[in-house]
Amino acid sequence: MQSSLSVSDSDGSSFAPLVVLELAENTEAEAITWLLNRIKDKQQNGGAELLVEQLQVSGQDEQKRSPKVFLVGSTWQRLLSGAEDVGLFKEFYDGTMRGFTYANRESFKDFEGDGDGFLSIAECQYIIKHELDTLRAKGEKYVPGYPKVKLYPGKSVIRRLQSKGILVQVFPLHDKEELKRLSFSWYRKIKLSYQPLDDIRHYFGEGLGLYFGFLEYFTFALVPMAFIGIPYYLFAWEDYDRYVLFAVFNLLWSTVFLEVWKRCSAQLAYRWGTLSRKKAFEEPRPGFHGVLGFNPVTGREEPVYPNTKRQLRIYLVSVPFVLLCLYLSLHVMMIYFDMENWALSIYDEDPNFWTSVLLFIPSIIYAVVIELMNLLYRYAAEFLTHWENHRLESSFQNHLVLKVLVFNFVNCFASLFYIAFVMQDMVLLRQSLATLLITSQILNQVMEAFLPYWLQRRRNKKVHKRVKRMMGDKELPLVEQIQLESDMNTYLGTFDDYLEQFLLFGYVSLFSCVYPLAALLVVLNNVTEVYSDAFKICHVFKRPFSEPTSDIGVWQLAFETMSAIAVVTNCALIGLSPQVKAYFPEAETQLILTVVAVEHIILAFKFVLAFVIPDVPKHIQIKLAKLEFESLEALKKKRQAHVRKCWRPQRSQRPISDEGQGGQQQHRL
Repeated sequence: MQSSLSVSDSDGSSFAPLVVLELAENTEAEAITWLLNRIKDKQQNGGAELLVEQLQVSGQDEQKRSPKVFLVGSTWQRLLSGAEDVGLFKEFYDGTMRGFTYANRESFKDFEGDGDGFLSIAECQYIIKHELDTLRAKGEKYVPGYPKVKLYPGKSVIRRLQSKGILVQVFPLHDKEELKRLSFSWYRKIKLSYQPLDDIRHYFGEGLGLYFGFLEYFTFALVPMAFIGIPYYLFAWEDYDRYVLFAVFNLLWSTVFLEVWKRCSAQLAYRWGTLSRKKAFEEPRPGFHGVLGFNPVTGREEPVYPNTKRQLRIYLVSVPFVLLCLYLSLHVMMIYFDMENWALSIYDEDPNFWTSVLLFIPSIIYAVVIELMNLLYRYAAEFLTHWENHRLESSFQNHLVLKVLVFNFVNCFASLFYIAFVMQDMVLLRQSLATLLITSQILNQVMEAFLPYWLQRRRNKKVHKRVKRMMGDKELPLVEQIQLESDMNTYLGTFDDYLEQFLLFGYVSLFSCVYPLAALLVVLNNVTEVYSDAFKICHVFKRPFSEPTSDIGVWQLAFETMSAIAVVTNCALIGLSPQVKAYFPEAETQLILTVVAVEHIILAFKFVLAFVIPDVPKHIQIKLAKLEFESLEALKKKRQAHVRKCWRPQRSQRPISDEGQGGQQQHRL
């Protein structure tokens, strides 16, 4: 890890700033001194043993109060010991991935000298964040200067300061040189090639690396669907019966696509050292609150909130609210169909160019309304999930994902299901699917590419003017950089990005047999998505902390669920085909039973295929099994050595004991 910036701490030693801490401007001096001392203090004294220095801002128009911004860095020895604490896996000299230990650091590949460059910048910032998060209260009853902000032994200091608004934000600092190199190899040049996933992971961490890996894999997997869909669209537009073969191919594709991705994900995770890495013990979320009690696992004092109250909030408030939103969504859908009938009646009365254009207006309006409803519901879902007061961040994310997925699925696809299976109007289904897909893609590109680019340029101009006014004729790039990054919005993770891909996967897998161009449109969207997401993460949002992950988490289950629903949908569409109905001219019940039987067979085939195709490639399984065997052997030898060490002194003491006893007996006699 190399950094182009360096500052000096109070001891005069220079260090590369990696993380920025920004406190509220009215923070008490006593609290600042206490926090800095805790960050600098030795580990054996309960400190983080990190380097920290306040950002100095001076100039012609010096402000009355200097900003409470602090730069945090570390020595290499501290980072390497921290790498062992967080359980980083690195490549060993024999090519396997092993948990890093400071004692065996020389045995790891690429470790040279004092280890400079051994850890990526994302790993260094993750280690510092981990050390700050595990900074715990000792004997303090409250935060110095804030008698009402109570502390108790074992409480995370940083999380407490965040929840009370004393600590405004903590974010990792960009490295200008590395970011510039990554930008040129990633998105600044338009080229047909794979993304530099290893470089992305090196700079942003495994979480974002896996997202862009999935985005790339999904895009390439759609290419066969797109190539097959083009001739279907051009030469068999009105012949619905020919789409039966396309639907069958769709079913096979959606199954194989997800199973092969698991293997690709496992290969990436193993190469990056997160596949066999144990998850760290989760700490309570900063917003979690409750009555003070004891954690049964750690024994530390922390807030305790009864699970019964949380369940009551979920089932008596959250679930009814979600159902109400679903009802409103269906009501809006019926209004859309009324608009469609109105536009169709006008076209039937006077068919011309303008009335034909009018036929697309209801679908466009409905697509815009869907996006607005999804956005508003997202804010409501986040508020409700916060109110449910989940203790762990993983539990919070799972409940939020479930709420958002259910509503987005109904809101985006309910009208298509209604047209397909109630109205059975394939022409309208094709038109609605095309309009919804194209309109949503245009809106997403505007919101994710053009709008962020415009806002970023505006923000840059404001920051440049403000820094120039503060610094006068002097130029201090570090101050300007921190001012710029602190004003950026916080990146909220890959939630919205995965959600967008989930909905696009639904458009392709559920109904693309009636609109074969859907896969091609999604490919074009994802190509631009790579560039817009890359620019957004590099220049629009604050740099996110690394997230050591081994897969895409709950989204894998979401995609698999959508794939199973696609089996039912495509089988039903095949059953509605006139060609298939011709085989059952007077036996509708037999047709339904046949379709259901075929659907069950395909679902069984999906589960068999998921069982047959291993999630982890064989060569990686062998490497993992080898490491597990070696660790068990090492543990066995360690225990045997411990037993021999404990047994030898006892053996040497027995004759002495007997002799002593004999001597005592003789003396007694």
